[in-house]
Amino acid sequence: MRRCLFVIVAISCAPMACGSSLGPQAAARSPAATQWLDRARASYRSADFDDARDAARHALEAAPSDADARELAARVALVRLEYSDALRLTEGLTSTDAHSIRGRADWFSGDLEHAADELDAMLADPKVKDGWAREVAALARRGAGRHPFEMDGGLVAAVEMPRAIDRVSLGAADVVPCELDGERILALVATGSSEVMLDANSRHEPAWVSLRFDRIEVKDVPALVGDLSPIARQLGVPIKALLGAQFLRHANATFDRRGDQFVVRRHDAPTPPDASRVPLYYLRGGGMLLRATVTPRDEAPLPFLVDSARPFPLLLQDAAWQKAGVDVRTLTPVADTPNVKHGTLPMFRMGGFDLAKTPAIEGLDLADTISGLDVDLGGILGADLLAFFRVTFADEGRFMWIEPDPTLVGAEPPAGDRPKAPPPVSSATPGPDRLPGHAGAAPSAPAAAPPAHQDR
Repeated sequence: MRRCLFVIVAISCAPMACGSSLGPQAAARSPAATQWLDRARASYRSADFDDARDAARHALEAAPSDADARELAARVALVRLEYSDALRLTEGLTSTDAHSIRGRADWFSGDLEHAADELDAMLADPKVKDGWAREVAALARRGAGRHPFEMDGGLVAAVEMPRAIDRVSLGAADVVPCELDGERILALVATGSSEVMLDANSRHEPAWVSLRFDRIEVKDVPALVGDLSPIARQLGVPIKALLGAQFLRHANATFDRRGDQFVVRRHDAPTPPDASRVPLYYLRGGGMLLRATVTPRDEAPLPFLVDSARPFPLLLQDAAWQKAGVDVRTLTPVADTPNVKHGTLPMFRMGGFDLAKTPAIEGLDLADTISGLDVDLGGILGADLLAFFRVTFADEGRFMWIEPDPTLVGAEPPAGDRPKAPPPVSSATPGPDRLPGHAGAAPSAPAAAPPAHQDR
């Protein structure tokens, strides 16, 4: 059986569930505050974060000191990268969830000392098992005086991405040459990982590193470690790092698979021509998420995790197929992977673009991926769909510009007649307390030597 790599979304599993209105404060909560809080929770679960923010604001107006309302409003702020609001709303709260929110807000905003204190306070709860928080707290302690993601050199650096083909899906991977602490390496764009990840075969513990892309050096980059050898075997090249979402948004990065270009900037890019603006959100401040529509009717969009390391266009939950008007019983099994089926989505709308007859798969076990999440996912958006666009992160990653390949405008996505899918995640997959996990056997062919030139 052919196996294929999956990268688990880099979201830690500390408890931050939305829950219900039942709780110690519920009896004292007014009916109006209860209704607004229930609406905010429901909107949060469906990833309608604009409505969740408005409803939480109304709940706080009705009950300004309600801890549940304050924590929910802070979670919404964290998703939207509004760190100062998340800190303000949880000020004085001492629950585990409040420490988790503040620790993440401090970490992602670069306040290392307070991030370590808050994450340690969260980890003091014996019910919490959070590998990400443990490693990040230790890294933050060792980062005193550092300025995460500080840039030196030119204003813009553009590097050429070498062609690397996934041996199973036959899709192109976003491989980027760069320098890691002066060593020339190949990295992989991995929007499903919140942090930069280093290969555990080369680095044995989290570290602060430097990454250089042509004329720009990004210093004081926090990096965790994980086993990247399955990725290297899958692609046939030695992948030594994953460039996670936090790096991409701080670097104002662009990746363009069809143009074979990766760009790092000190400042936001100018608005690209013929681009569509797609808002992005970050679950618990880390895992990248967008909302997209699977029906031509004007219905509420579904939330999709964005993972550029997943070698497929779309993975849909059964409820998303049903919403799109497709009976999952009509889907076709994928050769060698009987539990995985493929089919065609009549329409997929992302930003201002409608993609007709988009290939997608169903049947993968996402239990490890979604077990720590507090939103109802429609599925995962993978590399093969992102490859149709030039993607540029803007406003510190609060949205991305997507520009379509001119040859694809008005056309069906190619490869719709040959969807490929990997088998379910193997039992060796670590749980969601790892950032991220990597699983699945891969071809045992020897790793190919990396291209002689640099760039990603």
